[in-house]
Amino acid sequence: MEKLAIKNVIFDIGNVMVRWSPEEIIRLTFGENADIALIRSEVFQNEVWMNYNLGNMTQKQVSASLIQQFGFSSDQMDCFFYYLMTTQIQIFGQQQLLQRIKDAGFGVYALTDNVIDIVNYLKEQYDFWALFDGEVVSDDVHLLKPQPEIYHHLLDTYQLKAQECVFTDDMSRNIRGCEAVGMHGIVFENSAQLEARLHELGLEF
Repeated sequence: MEKLAIKNVIFDIGNVMVRWSPEEIIRLTFGENADIALIRSEVFQNEVWMNYNLGNMTQKQVSASLIQQFGFSSDQMDCFFYYLMTTQIQIFGQQQLLQRIKDAGFGVYALTDNVIDIVNYLKEQYDFWALFDGEVVSDDVHLLKPQPEIYHHLLDTYQLKAQECVFTDDMSRNIRGCEAVGMHGIVFENSAQLEARLHELGLEF
């Protein structure tokens, strides 16, 4: 494989740096006998959730809207948002890999569809976020992957060249989005797989 002149590694957060499992959040909130698929559709595929990620609604507004739409109780919503945060545990090996990449002189950045509530929790809970040289969060910029504008926002904000960047995300559609603006992409599976793919692209760390 041809080695590329990559200078920057860009990381998604959910299911790349920390675990993101809507099914587990729902199961912990509503119980083992809950209709997981139905509630996932009602909550996470709802326009309300998209607006939460876009920074157009607060947690309080989201909670009130879901209660009104689906008859959830306020206690259930409090439980839901508790598990929304606390189930996001670090993915094995990723902070160490991020540190090694940074120590080797590469730029490291975060690009995530996320809300400030969760980002602030992750910053308080874990050390990895402080390693990033910059971040783009959908809540801040009112854009979502794979919109080309969110990738351009990252590139423009930090004066990066697309061809010098590789982005890793667990969603193939988001990788196609980054490639469409000239970046390189890796669909994330686990830390060892990501390291191997980065070495294949010519990164030495």
